Amino acid sequence: MGLPDVAEVWDWLSTIPDPEIPVISLVDLGIIRDVGWRGDTLVVTVTPTYSGCPATTVINLDIDAALRARGIKKLELKRQLSPAWTTGWLTETGRRKLEEFGIAPPQPAGGPSRCPRCHGENLERLSQFGSTPCKAQWRCRDCLEPFDYFKCI
Repeated sequence: MGLPDVAEVWDWLSTIPDPEIPVISLVDLGIIRDVGWRGDTLVVTVTPTYSGCPATTVINLDIDAALRARGIKKLELKRQLSPAWTTGWLTETGRRKLEEFGIAPPQPAGGPSRCPRCHGENLERLSQFGSTPCKAQWRCRDCLEPFDYFKCI
C-alpha cells in the first residue's frame, strides 16, 4: 500500500476541530499552511494564530493523533511563524461557522459589522479581550446580548 494522497490528508485534517473553538476546523481556521511528503515522512506545517497561543501543544497532539489513527507512521509537525497568521486565512466556511456559533467573524474595518445573533448593527465594545486573547468582547445594543468578536490580526 502506497502513501496517502496529499488531498486525502487535507480532508483528514479538515475534520480536526480547533481546541478553543470546536465548531471550526484547523483547516478552516487557516493554521494548516502546508502538507507534503518528504520521502516517506508526512510534513504538516502549522502556523499558530499567534506565537504565544496556549493551544499550540494541544493542536499538535490532535494532529498527531488523528494522522497516526489513519495509519501515518512517520510524521513531522513543522511550526512556521513567518509569515504570521492573519484572520485573512480563515476560509469562508470558517467565517460562516464562527457566526453561526455566535462569534462575529473578523472584518477589515477592525470591528464587527453586525451582531451574530440578531444581525443588529448597533454595537459597542466591552473589552479588548474576550474568552481568548484573539477575541474581543462586544455587545449588541439591539438585543443586549454580549458576543465574542474574532479580532483582525
